[in-house]
Amino acid sequence: MPLYEVEPPPELRQVIKNFWHFRLDLGPGPASFEVLPDGYAEIIFYFGNAAGLTVQPGGPRLPSPFLLGLLDQPVRFTGSGWLDVVGIKCFPWTVFDLLGLPAGRGSVQPVRHPLVQLQVPLQQLVEAAQTPEALAEVAQYFQTARLAGADNLVLRKAGAAMRRANGTLPVHEVAAAAHATVRTLERRFKQAVGHTVKDVSALMRFEQVRDRLWRDPAASLAGLAHELGYADQSHLGQEFKRYSTTTPAAFARQVKQVRRLMDRDFVAFLLT
Repeated sequence: MPLYEVEPPPELRQVIKNFWHFRLDLGPGPASFEVLPDGYAEIIFYFGNAAGLTVQPGGPRLPSPFLLGLLDQPVRFTGSGWLDVVGIKCFPWTVFDLLGLPAGRGSVQPVRHPLVQLQVPLQQLVEAAQTPEALAEVAQYFQTARLAGADNLVLRKAGAAMRRANGTLPVHEVAAAAHATVRTLERRFKQAVGHTVKDVSALMRFEQVRDRLWRDPAASLAGLAHELGYADQSHLGQEFKRYSTTTPAAFARQVKQVRRLMDRDFVAFLLT
């Protein structure tokens, strides 16, 4: 089943990038898969497998929903059978305020928030193959909920400038776009995200390289380095390995293998 995603209503677009659903078949398992870093944090609901998901073989079952925070390394999950996954892709400068959680660098966290009440109705809709209705249910919840952090104008402007430039803007230019001093921006960013502006910008650039190699494994690394503001191809390779633990060339080879086996275009999950 291909990835199904929808944009949020206009009033949510400063907080949420999109809502999505994907069915993942892990076979009789247990099987593992990696989730690769990008420039977002995600709230994840999942259904369909009594054994659930763990972040290590034999580890405790992850609750649903859970927060997949801004990653700086791949996270490996283990499970079996099939899973229906519903995701809420959030901007990292809004997600902790949205959930009322302290900003941190933890990759996987339980969600202690009233939105857990969506678990049962979402499961019923997904099991009835009513995916559009399930995502509409999530959107409706956030439309009626009080969205903390949605009015932080400095972070909103900074984040929009970073996204437009795919993470290539230096910090002083991000601050200028947000009409703030570098010191003020860095302080507010660290409080809201748990990472620096430079950290998040680097993840955005990695995301661009990752996605381009997924679409075209034969893409020129030198060309990507120039386009995305890396010093050179070697610098791109170092940064790519920092976030993926593998080289761009090795990743491209893995993409070719995965795409031969799977009829989908969803780069976040890589089966291993």
